[in-house]
Amino acid sequence: MSEPEHQNATQLRNHWWWRPGWRVGRRFYTWHLTFEGQAELHRLVSEYQAALRGFPCLDLIPQQWLHLTMQGVGFTDEVSDADVQRIAEAAQKRLANMEPVTLTFHRPVVFEEAIVLPPTPAEAVHQIRATIREAIADVWGPDHVPESNRTFRAHVSAAYVNADGPATAITDALSKLDTEPASAEVSAASLITLGRDEHVYTWRAFATAPLTG
Repeated sequence: MSEPEHQNATQLRNHWWWRPGWRVGRRFYTWHLTFEGQAELHRLVSEYQAALRGFPCLDLIPQQWLHLTMQGVGFTDEVSDADVQRIAEAAQKRLANMEPVTLTFHRPVVFEEAIVLPPTPAEAVHQIRATIREAIADVWGPDHVPESNRTFRAHVSAAYVNADGPATAITDALSKLDTEPASAEVSAASLITLGRDEHVYTWRAFATAPLTG
């Protein structure tokens, strides 16, 4: 599945509004790709973040919390222990048939709520996500898989927006940078318990589903 070419937003919007169901202290089961030890991607993000430090409307994301959001499952107080374990095992079985993939990142895009790095090939991310959705369907049935394919845009965020305002100055600052592309090896997807209490997404790992081919 190809994604349309990303365009820079002209206006920024505070990312940290409370989405339905969220509140301080509540946690959410979701699948992410995480990037521990991916030195090239960390280098690229650091270069862009250095140009963004002068913008108080941005919350820069620490390297340990860099991620690519994949597929939500549900709030931890609404998903049974048995179901989340079955979903983890179904995803492990399905993803074991996929080979690791190498993603490339380069130029950032200004979204309304975040400064992001789209991956290439995006199709590889979509395939991993589709496989995770199939695993959820194995447990809950195809009519009860959360979220939608239509609104998914693969990206790794470098910073989140914390205030409404124009985007022009940020776009201009990023356009002046001359950076080298970065690659990242994706060899597993992670099922995590996610929190978002303090203007940063943090998590604990619940299960890992390796891509072993």
